[in-house]
Order: sequence, then C-alpha cells, then structure tokens
Amino acid sequence: MTTMKMMKDNNKNNNNNNNNNNSIKASNAVDQSSSSVLEFVSFLGQGAFGSVALMKDSQNQLQAQKSTPIAYMGSLKKEHRIMLRFRNHPRIVQTTNPNLHISTNLDRCCIYMEFASKGTLHNFISNFNGQPIPEVMIRRAAHMILQGLEALHSNGYVHCDLKPANVLIFPSKAVGEPWELKLADFGLSKEPSCMDARSLSGGTKAYMPPESLGPNRVETIESAVDMWSLGCVVVEMFGGYSVKMGECYYKWRLPILVSPLADDFLQRCMALDPSQRATAADLLKHPFVMSSFRHKIQ
Repeated sequence: MTTMKMMKDNNKNNNNNNNNNNSIKASNAVDQSSSSVLEFVSFLGQGAFGSVALMKDSQNQLQAQKSTPIAYMGSLKKEHRIMLRFRNHPRIVQTTNPNLHISTNLDRCCIYMEFASKGTLHNFISNFNGQPIPEVMIRRAAHMILQGLEALHSNGYVHCDLKPANVLIFPSKAVGEPWELKLADFGLSKEPSCMDARSLSGGTKAYMPPESLGPNRVETIESAVDMWSLGCVVVEMFGGYSVKMGECYYKWRLPILVSPLADDFLQRCMALDPSQRATAADLLKHPFVMSSFRHKIQ
C-alpha cells in the first residue's frame, strides 16, 4: 500500500519533539489512552519500509496501526509530530494516540491514526479505469487538498510527497456531504525547524517538479514543490498519465480537453518556473474550486 510507505529519514531534528507529548513507550499494541489492548482485524498494506494494519479497541472503534522497523523510526517520529501539530485540522489525518510506541522486543515502532474507511484517492481514481472523474468531483477534491496544503504551508511545512495514494477518503461529518479528503504520510515532509538546504529525495518522481529532478536540481525545498504535485494529482483525476522523458524527467499528458477554468488552474499549478506557481492560498480563491460541490463517491 503506497500510502503507508516508510522512507528512511536522516533528519537530525528528530529530537525536537518538546511540547508534543511524543514520548516513546514500550508496548505490545496497547492503546495508552484507554489502557486497552488493541485487537488485530486485518492487514491493510505493505510498503518498502513498513506496514499498516487495521486494529479494533475494546469499544469496537477501528484505527490504523502504522509500524516500521526501529531503524526507520525517525521518519515515523516526524510523521507523528506533524499530525500532533495539526491536531483537529479537518484536512490532515489525525493520530488517535499522542504517543509513539516501541514493541516489547524493541525491533519495531508504531503510531496509531484514524482509519480511512473509503480508502485512498488512488484507489478511487483506479475505479474509473483511466476515464476522467466528473469535473464537479475533481473541483471538490482539489479544494480539500488545497485546504490541507494551505495549513501546512502557512505554518512552514512542505509535504514533499503529495500524490493520490497519500490522500485518504473519509465519510463526511457534514450534512449533505458524503465524503471528505485528508492529507497523510508526512514521513518525507519538510518541517520549519529543518535548517539544512537539501534537494528533494525519496519522493515519487512522477509527481516531483522539474527543479527537483536531474543533475541540475535545486538544493532547497519550497512550497512550490507541493503545488506542482497538486497539478499532477488533478491531471490524473482527469484521466491523465505521466510519461517518463529520459533518465529523470516526467511529463503529464491529458487525453481530453478540459474546461477553461480547469486549464487555467493547472497552468497556475504547473508553471515550469517555481516562482511563478500559485500558492495554495491563491488557488483557494480560484473559481475552479470556489463553489460548493456535492457529489457522491460510489
């Protein structure tokens, strides 16, 4: 399951977890908040460096357990820190436990988060078999992703691995809205405390901007990285696909004509010059996403 893929994180700022209640405790799948042993329900997916399982507590509430070998704990700690930082934000996936846990034999660590019962945006796009999703749904999805990005960017964070597999779908709590999206997988994200200038690495290359690829890649990570990735996600929702160009580069192609509003939105996301890309705050005001949309995911 690519949404939950663990990537090794060498960020030396992993000790910066003050005031986050991000203590490490030895446990054997124990929910410290309710002191109840969690019951394994099913295996959800396996990534390169970790796995995700569906767990159930004593009140039959479901949650996802994301675990990784202890060698990759840094990435998981960062992901947990970011979820704690954006606790209660409606467009950021929520942790269900304030603690990072280490297994009793000290070989794995894990975190717990809310379970996305409707899957991922990647799964949903796949259900259309390469055909475009109705534009009314794309607008609504783009609006929700932008809300999450604006929250991250306005606080100095960059996601760095935005793609459909890292966008989770939940039943909506709002009357008349059947679903909502939340951003997930922050193991590669740049935090404001990260002072080292480094090129983007470890992300999914097809969704990375041109300035982050190849021998002439830039050495800093800015929010414009996420805006390019958002454009790729929107193109994919329209039935588009990426084509590898040479050793490092990818080009996205649209098989259909899109509306003028959609075209303008994409142009603003995917300007080749990162300084010319619109910000998340700017695009939240774009007419492509301004309206209120209601459409049911089947």
